[in-house]
Amino acid sequence: MSDDLIVIDESQTGVMRVVFNRPQSFNPLSRAMLDALQAALNRAATQPECRVVVLAASGKAFSAGHDLAEMRAHPEMDFYRSLFDQCSQLMMSLVNLPQPVIAQVNGIATAAGCQLVSMCDLAVASDTSRFAVSGINFGLFCSTPSVGLSRAVSRKKAMEMLLTGDFIDAQEAQRQGLINRSVPADQLDAVVQGWCLSILSKPRVAVQMGKRLFYRQLEMGLSAAYQAAGETMACNMMDDAAQEGFSAFLEKRTPKWRQVGPD
Repeated sequence: MSDDLIVIDESQTGVMRVVFNRPQSFNPLSRAMLDALQAALNRAATQPECRVVVLAASGKAFSAGHDLAEMRAHPEMDFYRSLFDQCSQLMMSLVNLPQPVIAQVNGIATAAGCQLVSMCDLAVASDTSRFAVSGINFGLFCSTPSVGLSRAVSRKKAMEMLLTGDFIDAQEAQRQGLINRSVPADQLDAVVQGWCLSILSKPRVAVQMGKRLFYRQLEMGLSAAYQAAGETMACNMMDDAAQEGFSAFLEKRTPKWRQVGPD
């Protein structure tokens, strides 16, 4: 096992696989781990050849959330504010990243670890994985995890998880919309690989423009959302990728994408 907090695998063209590498402590989102993950995302954002980012973990946990020992060792308001700001900035980076981000979960994902799953664009979990926002059990309402959770699952389900701290299994997580799929552990890689190949086969410009618009319009009123979506579609149509796609459809042939990202 590497001594690095995270291990980055770029052996598959177009895919950056980021693996949390502190299995003995359940991959906590310590300040150092947050720094390492932020650096990986920043790197991905500047690499046009990177088309998909996959977040995975070694050991029995995806992530147990913040490092409680680290938090307990620094009982200062400035430390806590800085920590939660750092974590919030990381979560926003997932949304703002040009590439789709896939969470591959095999084990528990609790508190900020569950938040991380909720903020990824796609998520698949082994059928033995479990999820919770359990801070309330230790006297701390999971306020920052509630932001991502409440945007991924129904309001009442989010409040149930936040107020009880109870775990839900992968099947319930799928039913509630926290993850896309629950599969046997030996099928995790195949599902992620299928998503990666599907995304890689699409024009980069459409994927990036689409992701950017998707999250923007969620925060808008209905009329403004349609206006923004219409403008995005018009810009997308002016791109060579859409023109090639329509020509290929009309000519009954496979499109030949020229993979160039948007400005």
